[in-house]
Amino acid sequence: MKARWWKTDEESGRVVCGLCPRSCRPEDGQWGYCAARFNDGGELRSPHLGRFSSIAVDPVEKKPLRRWRPGSFILSLGSLGCTMRCPFCQNHSIAQPAGGGAARIPLQAVTPRQLVEKCRELGLSSVAYTYNEPALQAEYILEAAPLLREAGTAAVLVSNGMYSEELLTALSGVMDAANIDVKTFNPQAYARLGGSLDVVKRTVSVLLQAGTHVECTTLVVPGISDNADEFAAELDWLADLSAAGGRDIPLHISRYRPCYRWTEPPTDIGLLQRFTAMAEAKLKYVYSGSGPFRIRRF
Repeated sequence: MKARWWKTDEESGRVVCGLCPRSCRPEDGQWGYCAARFNDGGELRSPHLGRFSSIAVDPVEKKPLRRWRPGSFILSLGSLGCTMRCPFCQNHSIAQPAGGGAARIPLQAVTPRQLVEKCRELGLSSVAYTYNEPALQAEYILEAAPLLREAGTAAVLVSNGMYSEELLTALSGVMDAANIDVKTFNPQAYARLGGSLDVVKRTVSVLLQAGTHVECTTLVVPGISDNADEFAAELDWLADLSAAGGRDIPLHISRYRPCYRWTEPPTDIGLLQRFTAMAEAKLKYVYSGSGPFRIRRF
């Protein structure tokens, strides 16, 4: 399927992707950084649109969302690829698959109408685009949005927030809720992960202004997001946003465990408790750890 949010550079003739701020310029026959966009003879295509590697029913608290429809279940869809390269990624097998965009991972096609019908069959009233970076399914999300709205089914993003301004404008009008990862509050560390702190801050702010229910998550990773001064700055930013918007933004503080290419020891429990206490002093809703979840089987 032909992708949106791209152009041909007039001077070089190169394809320029506009999905995220990276503005990839893949050569003909090459995949972009995200492993989801492909230059096919001078046209940018997205072969994975509407095709999913993971489909499951989760408690909404697992997204994590704790202040939006608590106690409910949500249909979760994940595909392939990511716009960042976190070395501690828990879902690296699909977010950063071996072989990149050409990875041989089974994908199941689900049309937007089939998605609506699946929710009806399961008795679910919400859908989450999650597991890998959902922005890579943006064209599908926008196609499905009016059908979901007509059926009374809410849409949720679980995302790193790395959106171009054009994509953010499009998505902010169709999402009911979102959990945005704030990887760190250190701009240099963000850049090393392939992201931008300023872009993520903008994403959170625009979603809030659009009326989307937003919660944030910070995974406390040794050597990346474990600096107390930087975390305090993140809390001040969230507190200011909450005050300005008149809505309290919940923060989830999660414990890192060695995964993928990051082999530092698990987050010290004492540090996690200290960060939680810092957050509780400034924010109304703070959730530390994953917590117990009910499992619904079909």
